[in-house]
Amino acid sequence: MNKGNLMYFGALVFLFLAVFLIFSEKTKENPPGLKNVSVQEAKEMIEKGDIFVLDVRTPDEFNSSHIKGATLIPVSNAFGSNLSQDSLLKVRIDEVPKKKVLVYCRTGHRSGTAGTMLVNAGYSQVYNMIGGIAAWADAGYPVVSSDDTEFEGSHK
Repeated sequence: MNKGNLMYFGALVFLFLAVFLIFSEKTKENPPGLKNVSVQEAKEMIEKGDIFVLDVRTPDEFNSSHIKGATLIPVSNAFGSNLSQDSLLKVRIDEVPKKKVLVYCRTGHRSGTAGTMLVNAGYSQVYNMIGGIAAWADAGYPVVSSDDTEFEGSHK
């Protein structure tokens, strides 16, 4: 095989791997018991009641704005905050009641991780709010700050 063919072959292999990785990431399914929901579906679930709303962001993010009635249990200290280990969801998972759980974060990534943690711990009705609090606020839904001042969406 000459040098030109080898480079061509290498480029094809690279392209194939890139497409495979992108496709597998896009089609990765949630584990059974975890369902992605839109902010509209999440709002309807909250209005119906009988759901535990779990915010897995940092305390600073939560204090800035959160969904009224949400409980804060950070999923990680990935953003360099000084959260002690006992503040993290993995350690405090027993504080989450065994009922329907709606999980959200800022944009939906950390809540997906938290949702998987909950399902792996035996929870069977876990809902990940796609787009997180950012999408909630963009939809114009109300949030509260740490001083319990309610305001309409689009505040970040």
